[in-house]
Amino acid sequence: MTGGSIAVRRLSQQVRLLSSSRPSMVPPFGTRLIGAPNTLEHRVFIEHNGSVVSSFHDVPLFADQSNGILNMIVEVPRWTNAKMEISKEEPFNPIKQDIKKGRLRFVRNCFPHHGYIWNYGAFPQTWEDPAALHPETKAKGDNDPLDVCEIGEQVGYVGQVKQVKVLGIMALLDEGETDWKVIVVDVHDPLASKLNDIEDVERHLPGLIRATNEWFRIYKIPDGKGENAFAFSGEAKNKKYATEIIHECNEAWRRLITGESPAKTPTYEIAIRNLSNSSSPGFVTRSDGTYVNLPADSRQPPAPIDPSISKWFYISSVQV
Repeated sequence: MTGGSIAVRRLSQQVRLLSSSRPSMVPPFGTRLIGAPNTLEHRVFIEHNGSVVSSFHDVPLFADQSNGILNMIVEVPRWTNAKMEISKEEPFNPIKQDIKKGRLRFVRNCFPHHGYIWNYGAFPQTWEDPAALHPETKAKGDNDPLDVCEIGEQVGYVGQVKQVKVLGIMALLDEGETDWKVIVVDVHDPLASKLNDIEDVERHLPGLIRATNEWFRIYKIPDGKGENAFAFSGEAKNKKYATEIIHECNEAWRRLITGESPAKTPTYEIAIRNLSNSSSPGFVTRSDGTYVNLPADSRQPPAPIDPSISKWFYISSVQV
């Protein structure tokens, strides 16, 4: 049996277990906000029924497996610039703003794009294994949850758990690592019933896949880096291929959370504390000190952003 087949079988077993233990419905997820957006202290925890859970490990990948509906966690709402991401290192994996050289990181506006051009986020319970070389991209995983671009019309919010369906996938090669970008749509979007595979995106949203390719290729250029490259000559692969990658990354996460793959190496340390995976070395109960001492909601108005973040950058080397 191939590795992909094993991953699919284990994922199906996991889904059956989840389906047998709870109704197929959207769980009541919410957010706990700490501090002011646009500050170093700001955190967004995911809550389930009013209690914090790990955004990485406790939010289930599937919302409704029988209908192909997955949970996506929004990290960056469309048209915003703050580079928010799930923290792999902090207990229970809150969302925080990325930091570079001690400063908060904002993505630049590369004309004609403004901020992120989709709701950008991640699939929970997935991991791009940095020890695994993908046979087609010829590059190892980027050590993050699987990235997701949600292309529906509604602008999300940081920490929102959206129910989405998969349409396709692109393989960005970011600084020598495989960095998959899954294309999805919110199941509540008016176009959701018409979008069922990658070719439907071009039919109903012409130009979006082309713009997505351009955005990822050039977004680091204003910060002094070169263009990113794509595997498959920039082609967006179809839903079937995307589903296989999701299965592989879910299986990689299973190995991580159960201790088969190390959570701590000389180059990284991933927090695997969780409340839902009893076979995990990171499993804790709500009486654990790290959980009891989680901060209470202390949301504040956003701090001001440097006006330079709104600047346009005109990239002369763009080849569309």
